[in-house]
Amino acid sequence: MASIYLTVMIIAGCLAIVYLLFSELFDGVFEGIPFIDPAVILCFFTIGSAAGFLLEKFTSVSTLLTFILASILSAGISALIYFFLLVPIRSAESSLAYTEESLCGQVGRVIVPIPENGFGEVVIETVNGIITKRATGYDNEAIDYDEEVLIIEAKEGTIYVKKYEAIQFLF
Repeated sequence: MASIYLTVMIIAGCLAIVYLLFSELFDGVFEGIPFIDPAVILCFFTIGSAAGFLLEKFTSVSTLLTFILASILSAGISALIYFFLLVPIRSAESSLAYTEESLCGQVGRVIVPIPENGFGEVVIETVNGIITKRATGYDNEAIDYDEEVLIIEAKEGTIYVKKYEAIQFLF
């Protein structure tokens, strides 16, 4: 029985490596079925066969009990991997791109002064990094260097800004 567990473990491990290399192709095939995930299935068989092999080799437990214990252990670990690794990774934002609409309402700092009826440059710090954009005053007002500005509107590669005045609460 130990040789069966060892064979299944080697085959599942090799398939896991192949899946790692071609996962984008396989994910499209299984996309419509919510709980059939090749990574979890391969994880289940690899962990189950490894646990079964170790239990067969180093304990004197019966073959049926070995199979049941290995299946329970494998199901538990596979569930933990699915819910605590795969689901969060797949739902995470994977793009560093931003849209002009997403800049509206953010606060930036002027790095090139904005003249009246002209253009300057603003730097915006986001979770994805630092973005610099061409800027002009929303009401065509001049804004000095190192002033904080609020982005009111963004269109055609230009952001329209106003001086940012933080609200101070006094207690």
